[in-house]
Order: sequence, then C-alpha cells, then structure tokens
Amino acid sequence: MYNIYIVEDDDNIRNLLSTYLQREGYAVTAFSTAKNAIAAINPGVHLWILDIMLEEMDSGYQILKEIRKRYNTPIIFLSAKDQEMDRIHGLEIGGDDYIPKPFSTKEVILKINNLLNRIYKKNTTVNYGSYTIDLQARKVTQGNEVIPLTIKEYDLLNILLKNINNSIPRSFILTKIWEPNYFGSDRVVDDLVRRLRAKMPDLKIETLYGYGYRLDHPMN
Repeated sequence: MYNIYIVEDDDNIRNLLSTYLQREGYAVTAFSTAKNAIAAINPGVHLWILDIMLEEMDSGYQILKEIRKRYNTPIIFLSAKDQEMDRIHGLEIGGDDYIPKPFSTKEVILKINNLLNRIYKKNTTVNYGSYTIDLQARKVTQGNEVIPLTIKEYDLLNILLKNINNSIPRSFILTKIWEPNYFGSDRVVDDLVRRLRAKMPDLKIETLYGYGYRLDHPMN
C-alpha cells in the first residue's frame, strides 16, 4: 500500500486528486498549507504531489527542498501550463515529474502508477512503525520476531493499511472479510479488531464509536 501526500491550496483540486487516488487504492493525506506539510515529512511517504505556486508564494519549492534534505521520496509537482520556467526549476531542484494544470485525471493516475511501479516494483514490504509487513508472503515481523496472524486478522490489517488515516465503516470491513451471505452481527468486526490490537499493540487503531475504525499513521 502506497502512501501519497498531496499539498494543494485549491480545495477543488485537492479534493479531486484525493478522491481519484483513493479509488485507485492509495492511502492519501492532503494538506492545504506548506507549514503543515513540512511538519508531516516522514519516511513512510511513498510519493509527494506538490503545488509549486501555493498562496504562500514559493513555499512549494520550500517543501521540495525540505523533503530532499532528508529523503529521496519521489515528488511530482503541479504547475500551470504557462509556467514553463517553474517546471524547469522544479525538475532542477529535485522534482521527478510534473503535471500541468488543468490536468486530465487519467493522465495523473497513469503518471503516478508508472512512477511508483518503476521505483518500488521490487519492494513487496510495507513498514508501519516497528512492524514490517511482507505483502507477498502475508507475513508480519517486528524485529526478528514473526507475529502469527490468522487469515482474517491479516485481511483486516491489509484493509487498515490500504486506508491509512481514513475512516472505515464496520459494514465495509464485514463485507470485505466475511462471506457475502454472512447474516451475523457486525460485532464480529469489533472482536477481530480486539485480537489484532492484542497481537500488534503498536498499531494506532482509533475506534470511531457508532461507525467503525481508522488506522492513524505511526507518525501522527
């Protein structure tokens, strides 16, 4: 599961990008200001999408520079079509690609998929805090210790990781993990969460009473 951070001060563009990327199965965290984005820089991000010309003037460039001081996380920046010099400068100081505004959502998804597949295609593991999750082997370790999960416990973990920082209703978890013709109580979801918490206590699983659950990023 890839974590994508978006920095865009236009509400419509930010919400549109977030919606389409979440539909593609990405975990998305969005920011409207450079200050909040810089404070959230962490090694768990797989891709940044930056609007270069935020309302805070050149703060998009500042975010890019702050990321590059610490990590080699891939960065795609957003730039208006008439800002050729901005695009060139963004690439020169460490951007990996750019998306011109206005953009086609299909083009955005294609660029992101291609970039992530090229960079991470050999990586089948996800790190969450001290845990390492091998997606191909369906194996969870903490240090040298293997954490034995049942099939349903791992399926729940996978759902939480795919939707990190997003609220997930019990009904969604129930539909994804149990058979479609299951007619029991959705409280089985609560019991499954309880068992996963017991085995992986460092997971930041938030209970949303009357609704469901949310897995917060370990850096939150």
